[in-house]
Amino acid sequence: MRKFITRTFLAIAAIACGPHAAQAQEWPSRTITIVVAAPPAGATDVLARVLADELGKSLKTTVIVDNKPGASGMLATGAVARAQPDGYSLLLSHATPIYYAQYMFSKVPYDVRRDLAFITELCSASLVIAVNKDVPAKTMKEFVTWAQANKGKVNYGSFGVGSSSHLLNAHLSESRKLDMTHIAYKGEAPMVQDMIAGQIPVAIGTLGTMAPHITSGSLKPLAIIGDKRLPELPNVPTMTEAGFPDDEFKPLGGAMVMAPAKTPAPILARLEKETRAAVQTAAMKARFQAFGLVPMGNSSEEFRKNFEASGPMIQRLVTVSGAKAE
Repeated sequence: MRKFITRTFLAIAAIACGPHAAQAQEWPSRTITIVVAAPPAGATDVLARVLADELGKSLKTTVIVDNKPGASGMLATGAVARAQPDGYSLLLSHATPIYYAQYMFSKVPYDVRRDLAFITELCSASLVIAVNKDVPAKTMKEFVTWAQANKGKVNYGSFGVGSSSHLLNAHLSESRKLDMTHIAYKGEAPMVQDMIAGQIPVAIGTLGTMAPHITSGSLKPLAIIGDKRLPELPNVPTMTEAGFPDDEFKPLGGAMVMAPAKTPAPILARLEKETRAAVQTAAMKARFQAFGLVPMGNSSEEFRKNFEASGPMIQRLVTVSGAKAE
């Protein structure tokens, strides 16, 4: 009788745990794919490849990268949102399809809260606001004074409609009554080239792209949009230090890792543990520094809280910039 009760209990327990428990115990047993919301060779892609190498070692399996650029990152994000929740499909994305898309686009093919599981934010993206050498300003306050004196005559560049460089400069223009005009470029490189040529006086960009021109003297950095000064530009203050403490000038995640919703909790926990550990490796830290990124590696709960807390601020940025798209 006792043996019968024991066998019955074990059978009921197995049914209650269901296939997810067995699946989690066997995972990983085949190749894991990191779907990247960006084309090859950029910062997001490079980080994905280093992460794939680190996870491959820690999980003792093959991890590959699948680039799916397009639709402002929504193509890759949608693909992972629809993937089987078995731990073999991960998303590595920049901020646009996760943080911004729901406010910028009328049709988004996924719901972040419903369709994706939060794992970690790998890093935050510190940006540099800079002017060309002909602008008579060395600080943010001097720039604002100059722009106000030339109200309606100053253009600012961005590396695309709805990009962080667009939204943040639009907020600066609106909040300080500068009446600047937005000039959108197809990427950061042509924007910086026009700055150097004197076509646009001011723009917000990444350290990796702007650093050589700052070193040469063609561009002058005014402030860092981030929580801390950058080691590469130790004398350049943050926006808060420069007297611009707006919440809008706080950084959001530069690269983040997610999985399909309903991925078994034990698998998500393992992915979170190993991905956060990868952030601390020398290989990842070297790439963060090269791109002017600040390591994070926060918990899934901290990632979710950042996502929820940022909503009202992002909605304001999009409204001010007019960066709505169909």
